[in-house]
Amino acid sequence: MKGTAMNGILPLYKPTGMTSADAVYHARKILGIKKIGHSGTLDPNVDGVLPLAIGAGTKAVPQLMASGKVYTGEITLGFATTTEDLDGEVVDNTPLTQPFTADQLDAALTAWTGNITQIPPMFSAVKVNGRRLYEYARAGETVKRPERQATVSQFTRTDEPVFSATDGTQRFRFEVHVSKGTYIRTLAVDVGKTLGVAAVMSQLTRVKSGGFTLKQAVSIEQLKAHAAAGTLADVIQPIDIAFADLPQVDLTVEQFEAISHGRFLS
Repeated sequence: MKGTAMNGILPLYKPTGMTSADAVYHARKILGIKKIGHSGTLDPNVDGVLPLAIGAGTKAVPQLMASGKVYTGEITLGFATTTEDLDGEVVDNTPLTQPFTADQLDAALTAWTGNITQIPPMFSAVKVNGRRLYEYARAGETVKRPERQATVSQFTRTDEPVFSATDGTQRFRFEVHVSKGTYIRTLAVDVGKTLGVAAVMSQLTRVKSGGFTLKQAVSIEQLKAHAAAGTLADVIQPIDIAFADLPQVDLTVEQFEAISHGRFLS
């Protein structure tokens, strides 16, 4: 299949430490095709599902990006960083003197469920006045950031919170279902604000994107093995799977011909 016409969607697993652009680069080398794009950036410190659109599959990128996403991760309370995750410098270190109850944590998550307003983090790729926000941040500059609307359909705690009296932190894991463009790092910080403490996103995995789950995702190593074995067709999904959630209409041959020529159906 390598070197021949290749079209479809590849649910790739991106590990931590790799950029989304690097993942695309590796896929291009393995598949021997340049026309590959991804449907939603994953930060280097985030692992999980990264759907890649291949060949004619790139036409489905808008639909893939518009689909909801599901993440699992961890929030740590007690300090904050410049990047809202563990990669940044600590800017607020206010140890907790006592832990929050499970009910208090759950109430804070519920407060950020539904239609919400977010302000993108300074370390993000959002453009303001023609420059990426992270460019301002790296230069030590601040700029007014536009508010963004997002939808959080589910935000739940998935384990018992762990409190450390030694460093004054409390951490807990969560699962969140969100719309396109939602910043999970910012959600973690906002949960902290609701509780009245500093917070960071201390770990994140994207477990569903573009309709593909983590179990369906193929690692770079697995992709290499399929390429060597000539079994790439086993992991590259058909383009129409990206539109599976949309209403479908069965057409007659005559109706299909009419639409193919740009005519409307009565």
